[in-house]
Amino acid sequence: MDIFEYMNEKKGQEESPLASRMRPTKLSEIVGQKHILEKDKLLYRAILADKLQSLILYGPPGTGKTTIAKVIANTTKANFIVLNATTAGKSEIVKAVEDAKITRGMRGKKTIIFVDEIHRFNKAQQDALLPYTEDGTLILIGATTENPYFEVNRALISRSLVFELLPLTAEDIKEIIREAISSKERGLGAYKADITEDALEYIAQRTAGDARSALNAIELAVMTTKRSEDGIIHITVAVLEECMQKKALHYDKKGDNHYDVISAFIKSMRGSNPDAVAHYLARMIAAGEDPKFIARRIVICASEDVGNADPMALVVATNAMLAVEQVGMPEGRIILSQAALYVAAAPKSNAAYNAINSALSDIESCDIGSVPNHLRNHHYSNLQTLERSGEYLYAHNYPHHYVEQQYLPDPLVDKKYYILTDEGYEKEMQEKLEERKGHK
Repeated sequence: MDIFEYMNEKKGQEESPLASRMRPTKLSEIVGQKHILEKDKLLYRAILADKLQSLILYGPPGTGKTTIAKVIANTTKANFIVLNATTAGKSEIVKAVEDAKITRGMRGKKTIIFVDEIHRFNKAQQDALLPYTEDGTLILIGATTENPYFEVNRALISRSLVFELLPLTAEDIKEIIREAISSKERGLGAYKADITEDALEYIAQRTAGDARSALNAIELAVMTTKRSEDGIIHITVAVLEECMQKKALHYDKKGDNHYDVISAFIKSMRGSNPDAVAHYLARMIAAGEDPKFIARRIVICASEDVGNADPMALVVATNAMLAVEQVGMPEGRIILSQAALYVAAAPKSNAAYNAINSALSDIESCDIGSVPNHLRNHHYSNLQTLERSGEYLYAHNYPHHYVEQQYLPDPLVDKKYYILTDEGYEKEMQEKLEERKGHK
């Protein structure tokens, strides 16, 4: 590096965003992720010993995926190559492989390739990495915000360790902000700023575990706030409210968090917890989830988890789906809320769900026999040549419109599929069935 390159890089570092300047350069500086980075954990030991194998770092934005890769770059003796899948193509992969081969052949050094946003690589690009991670030419570190088990080739996953990074805690965010405000070397220490405890709490809660978002907000707050008469820039809740505008929501409608939230929504309806249902519904609405998608899930839950314990649940849910389509948003949020909360509060039974699954299972795995002769269609010519015997008993000709006769095929004659519960209307249904049978 000549003097001009050195000065250009130094100037770039000084003018880079606070989140970039505050990025840790060694393991001891990383805040959070103790579940994978405490001293007795595998990843910590592997980085320190420079004995890494291919790995995938998976987690929400701002949780430290790139930071861990940078720390590895600073501590490893291996050659380190960085690619961003949003801009790199197959030609960059081929060049990286050639460089790795030369480095290993001439200098006996390993090559680590860090691929940020690896889920952006298509199947062909991911396949191009496969043989070289397998033969040791490359050690892959992939970073992704998407669930790698959905977005990364199974072959690559099977050759890699997967580490999930969690959203940083409020205390982690506070620690990072305090360091950013006080550090004169990399942070905002030269600006003589301070932050109230209320403001710290505010930013920690509203950045939802995203360190980058928190650092961007505090940088904007410091750079745009006038000094007070005491010569200090005071960062308050009011200042941050203006800078942040809106709470950051980690919700990708095509990503893993999308499935986590809808799963929690459904399980909360099933678990009869209206407060949790309202919370997860609000999350989806605030993140711009398709209201028709939400409505369909309410309909499914009304049938699967409420069933005939309260048949009105399906009526309410189905009408809500139709109404949301007609009314649209934002008023549709009220309709979705009404339907979801009705389903949450309704008595629960999965008897209908179990009945059809059990019947389908028998069809797949058992001898189900033929339809009993007396139930077959008798309304066509040449019936006598088929020698179908047995007389069908027409239920409406008997008291209470019920007559006992065999309906199931012979191999399943005693099978019970629909096991009614004592919940809600199903209890009444059971009593009516028993009463009807008692008058046979």
